[in-house]
Amino acid sequence: MGVLLTGGAGFIGSHTAIALAAHGHEVVILDDLSNASEEAVTRASRIAGVEMPLIAGDASDAELVGRVLAEHRIDAVIHFAGLKAVGESVATPLAYYRVNLLSAIATLEAMAAHGVDRFVFSSSATVYEQPGELLREDAPVGIALANPYGRTKAMIEAIVADASAADPRLRAAVLRYFNPVGAHESGDIGEDPKGIPNNLMPFMAQVAAGERERLRIFGDDYDTADGTGVRDYIHVMDLAEGHVAALEALEPGVLTVNLGTGVGGSVLDVLRAFERVVGRELPVEVVERRPGDAPVSTADPTLARERLGWQAKRTLDDAVRDAWRWQQQNPRGYRG
Repeated sequence: MGVLLTGGAGFIGSHTAIALAAHGHEVVILDDLSNASEEAVTRASRIAGVEMPLIAGDASDAELVGRVLAEHRIDAVIHFAGLKAVGESVATPLAYYRVNLLSAIATLEAMAAHGVDRFVFSSSATVYEQPGELLREDAPVGIALANPYGRTKAMIEAIVADASAADPRLRAAVLRYFNPVGAHESGDIGEDPKGIPNNLMPFMAQVAAGERERLRIFGDDYDTADGTGVRDYIHVMDLAEGHVAALEALEPGVLTVNLGTGVGGSVLDVLRAFERVVGRELPVEVVERRPGDAPVSTADPTLARERLGWQAKRTLDDAVRDAWRWQQQNPRGYRG
């Protein structure tokens, strides 16, 4: 089927484009390139062996989205578009509400106007009110969360549910990601953060490459096996394949599933895995905990396995190896 990826030039979108193409779907990408690169689409097209048209534009523009749906004969939309940094959302909350909410609403409006009834939404484990171990999809979700980013994701989940209730033709999946890591095994595409990375693995890769002085560990006194925070790290290609599975399993109504491994890895686990790959110890500094960080956050992936026939296959070591290959081959990311 023809699939539009809003925000598809980003980290997860570009990897999902490759997975979709491998399953025979025709991919079109709409991205304003404010936090992504045209080069990511060029490389993803090369890896996939098919042309993936890129339209530079804003998913908040319902008229533009509608034109893309019509001109490219789109059957389904996977909605990645939006701002995604938790800390930044606290500093600039209005931008997060404007960009994230308006792009989702405009996309759904355009779909309704053009008779497109398949929708997959890129949500997040940050919607859960109380992070914990093996979180199930029926755990409490709400807008009384610690950051505007998580609130926008919870709000959009509610918008999708209301849109589905109003239009029984709509078939939607809400995918709650845990911690995407790694890169495509080729090393040609990967995570390319602007400025100081917000996420652990790209920061660690830059320390290993000598671009940053040391890794800061935010707290080593949590009630975990080694005192550091534990997260569910999922390889980005497993995550990408989860989108394909969700798209192909769509039914009327809304299906909400976690995409995670069900296995927790601590900050020190990731560090040791990186040190094994690079063959040396990395410089580390333990600093105070960050406000709002939970000791543990891992997924119960049972529902995705039962409803989508999907489960993660790649290990943390696989993700570290692929992230390091991407870093070595692209020390300046897509900038050369």
